[in-house]
Amino acid sequence: MSEHGYGPAAGRGPAGGGSTGNPPWSPEPSASATTPQAGPGEHTAPTPGQHVGWAAPQAPTTPYHPGYGGHPAAAEPLGGPPSSPVAPRRAGRVRIGLAGLVAGALIGGGAGAGVVTLLDEPTVVSGSGAAAQSVTIENPEMATTATAAAAKAAPSVVTIYVSSGSNSGSGSGVVLTDDGYVLTNDHVVAEAANGGSVQVRTADGTLYDASVVGTDPASDLAVLRLDGASGLTPATFADSDEVQVGDVAVAIGAPLGLSNTVTDGIISATGRAVATGGTQDEATVIDALQTDAAINPGNSGGALVNGAGEVIGINTAIATVASGIPGGSSQSGNIGVGFAIPSNHAQRIAREIIETGSATRTFLGVSAGTASDRPNSRVGTGAEVASVQPDSAAEDAGIREGDVITAVDDRPVTSSTELTAAIRSKAPGDEVTLTVRRGSETTTVEVTLGSVD
Repeated sequence: MSEHGYGPAAGRGPAGGGSTGNPPWSPEPSASATTPQAGPGEHTAPTPGQHVGWAAPQAPTTPYHPGYGGHPAAAEPLGGPPSSPVAPRRAGRVRIGLAGLVAGALIGGGAGAGVVTLLDEPTVVSGSGAAAQSVTIENPEMATTATAAAAKAAPSVVTIYVSSGSNSGSGSGVVLTDDGYVLTNDHVVAEAANGGSVQVRTADGTLYDASVVGTDPASDLAVLRLDGASGLTPATFADSDEVQVGDVAVAIGAPLGLSNTVTDGIISATGRAVATGGTQDEATVIDALQTDAAINPGNSGGALVNGAGEVIGINTAIATVASGIPGGSSQSGNIGVGFAIPSNHAQRIAREIIETGSATRTFLGVSAGTASDRPNSRVGTGAEVASVQPDSAAEDAGIREGDVITAVDDRPVTSSTELTAAIRSKAPGDEVTLTVRRGSETTTVEVTLGSVD
């Protein structure tokens, strides 16, 4: 595959570790760059006939459980932001208020019927959060893997404050360059789009005014530029394609407005197809890393790092127990199922935003829904093609209406959401092998993925 992105790491070391000696993020593409994951789309509701390159399932009627591969879905245009059986709750901004931490649960927030719901209304916290402080290793003989990872990565994680009218909130971000480019989630800074203000506090406590360089809502990523910044500590990025289940995972950010908070766990799953958002025009599909490291509102945009302190993902969503089920409530918080945008994907999007102000989208050119295993319509068996865009990559490859795509390369596809995530894990111009079921026969076709601005 072609190289994309700034400063990705070389191969990862043993599980829980990571490569060392990686160059930090830099404004020039690194010669050691790995192929990042790709494929943002528009963060708007799909319209009839719209084709952007991935599948868009309908909203579910039953709770979604992470890992469940299929759900009933009508055909939707590939590339409209899908509603999801997942509808994850973004680990989003934390609203700044006067209530104490004891009241620091979710207010409202678009909680859906699923186990994972979108965090639109952030958690109330007291004051402006904890003061920033650096993480240092004072007792090396007692240090753990998380201690070392935090010491390396924490100086590259910032707290972001957004104010717009009567609304204010906070989230997290990751330093990309020493002169002030910062990567975060789009939903962290979305309120600043309409005349709001953004400020960023670095790990040493310095507060900067910041501007939004560009956003990509469909991949839930945004880039900021700190005014007058210099001498910042850029994060080191690892190759997220090399992450394995069981690797150490350390989350760093500002949950509940508490800057420089560190939690640890492991990577619970890779290549998890996750759709966030409670409605179609809020939905975003990510090809996520799943972790049990505690992620809460305010962690959004912060770093998920490996045992070597290298960024493997950008924290963006959390699972919450749905209201109305035994043991459930309308409150939001960590239950050990969090999701991060893989670093390779995040780097490609950030590089394009810095260079052009926007990002390209991977384009397959089909509309698809989830094919089900009757009589159990909840068991997905692939992504069924409803239509093919003329002059698209799919048409060039001979994909037809009625075909059921069951794999992308060696990755199984059991639903339209999984097709979305698999396509988005690639970059425009990448070649993939689709496994296609047509009637009683199964074949493979080679596709060179297109792109669209």
